[in-house]
Amino acid sequence: MIFVDACFGKKTAHTPVWMMRQAGRYLPEYMKVRTEVGDFLSLCRNPPKACEVTLQPIDILGVDAAILFSDILVIPMEMGMELKFIKGEGPLFPTPIKTQEDIDALTVEKAAEKLDYVYETIKLIRKELDPEIALIGFCGSPWTLATYMIEGQGTKTYAKVKKEIYTNPAKMHSLLRKVTDTLKIYMSNQIESGADVVMLFDSWAAALEEDIYFEFSWDYMKEISAFLKAKYPHIPVIMFPKGISAFLDRIDGDFDVFGVDWSTPIELAKEKLGDRYVLQGNMEPTRLYSKDAIKEGVEKIVKVMKNERHIFNLGHGILPDVPVENAKYFIKTVQEQTKI
Repeated sequence: MIFVDACFGKKTAHTPVWMMRQAGRYLPEYMKVRTEVGDFLSLCRNPPKACEVTLQPIDILGVDAAILFSDILVIPMEMGMELKFIKGEGPLFPTPIKTQEDIDALTVEKAAEKLDYVYETIKLIRKELDPEIALIGFCGSPWTLATYMIEGQGTKTYAKVKKEIYTNPAKMHSLLRKVTDTLKIYMSNQIESGADVVMLFDSWAAALEEDIYFEFSWDYMKEISAFLKAKYPHIPVIMFPKGISAFLDRIDGDFDVFGVDWSTPIELAKEKLGDRYVLQGNMEPTRLYSKDAIKEGVEKIVKVMKNERHIFNLGHGILPDVPVENAKYFIKTVQEQTKI
């Protein structure tokens, strides 16, 4: 598999390319399936339909890897929290975590078992996917999940969850421990079901100051990665902490690929991490609104990463109103410009 080879730093015929959120709302084919199923969570829980939308970008765009269609928040949901997706507002936990008793009530092993619809989706995808195309499984980082669990929804201030860090760190660590233990089982089960690569998304990494970030986020991500690499050394692990370019000197751990977000200069990531990890990224997603901007963005990154260990991606997820033709142009441009 070209994608797996690239994750391990091997030479490939071109730089493999895929996009975060590539199975999503910008594709009319996805929206058709979503309408048929009814709502987002129903789609996540429907293995045949989740398989179908996972495969769509392979056929439509020609990307070099598929990423499982699911959501990071199925973890806290199956740990025992009610989850709703409100149109125009996003995910909502109506009863967020407030007390230690709320944390104690969360399940670990039972939650991982209840996620069988994810494992079934992976099995279906792997059965239908070209054997040479890698399937990426994923999860959110413990910190990102804990943020949603305490705040109840997306936040700009992170006031509730950060208050817990500074006023009751032991309580915060107890929540992060439960989430971490659940994710270890969840990601192992994804691999056992057929995922060829796994990725950890730390969407809210930039919310924390440096020392606090490493204590309450990165150390838990490292623990999950080390656990998976010890158990499955043949499976590449990708880490994607968004917005921590100032902390790159302290990044370490047993993983294979570091995902570079669009706000981090690729030159800086190459200087700080390129000798230890394969880099993934990091074109600004809104460049996809213009073919000229796509061409310029690709050329800039190719110039920096030519002959280096690299996987091409956006620096965050593709946006819902991007023209499909532009997404196709991005994939084709990368593949042509990086061809050996």
